[in-house]
Amino acid sequence: MPSLSDFDVPDLADVLASWGHPRTHAAPLLRHFYNTAGDLPDDGRVGPALLTRLRAELVDRTTTIAARRQATDGTVKLLVAVPQTSPTDAPTAHRRLPTAHSSTVECVLMPSHLPDRAAGCVSSQIGCAMGCDFCASTKAGVERSLTAGEIVEQFLHLRREGVALGRRLRTIVFMGMGEPMLNYDNVAAAIRRIAGDDLGALGFRHVTVSTVGIVPGIDRLRTDNLGVHLAVSLHAPDDDTRAAIVPTGRRYRVADILAAVRRYQADSGQIATIEYTLLDGVNDSDVQAQLLADLLNHGGPDPRAPRAQRPRVNLIPYNAIGPGVSGREYRRPPEDRVRRFLEILRHSGIVAHARRTRGHDIDGACGQLRETLSTTAR
Repeated sequence: MPSLSDFDVPDLADVLASWGHPRTHAAPLLRHFYNTAGDLPDDGRVGPALLTRLRAELVDRTTTIAARRQATDGTVKLLVAVPQTSPTDAPTAHRRLPTAHSSTVECVLMPSHLPDRAAGCVSSQIGCAMGCDFCASTKAGVERSLTAGEIVEQFLHLRREGVALGRRLRTIVFMGMGEPMLNYDNVAAAIRRIAGDDLGALGFRHVTVSTVGIVPGIDRLRTDNLGVHLAVSLHAPDDDTRAAIVPTGRRYRVADILAAVRRYQADSGQIATIEYTLLDGVNDSDVQAQLLADLLNHGGPDPRAPRAQRPRVNLIPYNAIGPGVSGREYRRPPEDRVRRFLEILRHSGIVAHARRTRGHDIDGACGQLRETLSTTAR
């Protein structure tokens, strides 16, 4: 059966009206649900008749936590069980949803350097069809896209986990399993519920959507003007190298992706982030670093693009996953190679940082999330 996570305010108002209850109850019901990370009210905020009906027709959540693992650095990875069959995105009062949980996704809570804050990483699909050779999420392909409600429930699971750890979930990144732009409608609907002031109230500027470079999706995110941050997984500055490790590179050229990024920046007023996984001997040379810097400087180092037009770069030293889809095994570059790549970018005027690996000992670092049926007791 459906959960409150499957509804926005107008949809729930319609359901309440069909039950003979005031439509105005919808907004406070959903605010309570999000503020308590997924609970129905039981404190007299609604009458007993409506509460009984809610409990009969709805469940707290359609997903469950199948396993929880915590890394030595405090990072927590949740294995979330989801219904085997995807429900439709138009919930009604009497529609029953499948309850068998045979599929899973992973989401991650990452403690901030500030003692009371945390960031969350959520998935948009069960598996991934993008085939990036250095990413575990794509090894088994894609099973299906998650519904908006299933994405919202990852946020609620992480918010509750943060409360238990004495931390407030402040930011969410769509960098888990799946390609968000291939599940755009559900991702956008989930963002509106998570970030909107009337529900999750996280704030749109606290949400980042990461894509492997689906140009139409970037343009749609721009025209929808959600106000979220954009991150693009580029991973190589030239089309040949990129196509060898990111199959979508054969469809979307680097130049076309960066053009879409610049359109997004121009319309949103926000600086995008280029995600770049460093693979030893593959995409980490001085020449490739300089080429990347030149591209972000509008094709050449002199004159440089205005700072407000240059995307930032987030360097991600490779996190081991064993053989990739192609069977090839990659290695993390030595630390001096990472520093050298970073220096070249910064010398060319690019704002760049090297990401600190989090959750590696629980396979919770970037590129390591994957569907699994193994469980670990909470």
